[in-house]
Amino acid sequence: MGNLDVTGYLQRLGLDPEPPGLAALRRLHAAHVERVPYEPLEIQLGRTTPLEPTASSARILQGRGGYCYHLNGAFSALLRALGYQVTRHLGGVQGSAADAPNVDRNHLALTVTGLPEDPSATWLVDAGLGDGIHEPLPLREGTYVQGPHTYRLRPSEVAPGGWRFDHDPSGSFAGFDFAPGPAEMADFAEKHAWLSTSPESGFVRVCVLQRRDATGVDTLRALTLNRHGVKELIGSPEDWWTAAGDVFGIPAALFTAEERERLWRQCVAQHEAHVGGKGSEVVPSA
Repeated sequence: MGNLDVTGYLQRLGLDPEPPGLAALRRLHAAHVERVPYEPLEIQLGRTTPLEPTASSARILQGRGGYCYHLNGAFSALLRALGYQVTRHLGGVQGSAADAPNVDRNHLALTVTGLPEDPSATWLVDAGLGDGIHEPLPLREGTYVQGPHTYRLRPSEVAPGGWRFDHDPSGSFAGFDFAPGPAEMADFAEKHAWLSTSPESGFVRVCVLQRRDATGVDTLRALTLNRHGVKELIGSPEDWWTAAGDVFGIPAALFTAEERERLWRQCVAQHEAHVGGKGSEVVPSA
């Protein structure tokens, strides 16, 4: 579906091209999670999206984001185009500690190897978790601190030879496991279709926008804006779209008046269902 616009992608991230290296990878990763939002607005509007990374990157270049298949798919394609050795992996995110660890393909995980500083080292990179890591983590067992979050990496108990990422207890999900071998984008097609359309999917049930930076996370869940732990209830569609633009970088002009009104009505309904006790707060996977 066409070629990746590497120059445009780097401009979207506010970066200049540079040779592969750990410092450069850190800059790329941090810029991606800070500038490209985690957002399900296409799903909320009832539109399906292709898995092809060039299609995802084209949407990102327009000022949009996506969820893990889009974000990590596009990011992995960018890294490969820049000369990095990237492997895609089958992953499984668990929304809460009550969920059994698994690799059910609801997450696309990424690793990078062959960096000049230490060609034998492997790095976990992930731009598709919303409130996940800000910079790459060395794929070694241990505890890692980034800003207000403390993470743990350890061998997976459900994917032999794979790895387990335990999120900070304050995070929006419990953690994820991923298998060691390489995966193709087509491996996620069935799960992507379910997550995009099923009434049981968290992405269908609740609209969640997220953006990570070095000091914390911004989240807009239906009508509740949480900026690094400070919560505010959004009271009008104008304020909702102002937040989408100012906090998450999603321009309202990319949507028609009808689309903006539909998204607002759905967020109101989702908020009322939650506060009214008619539904539980949902954390999307992937």
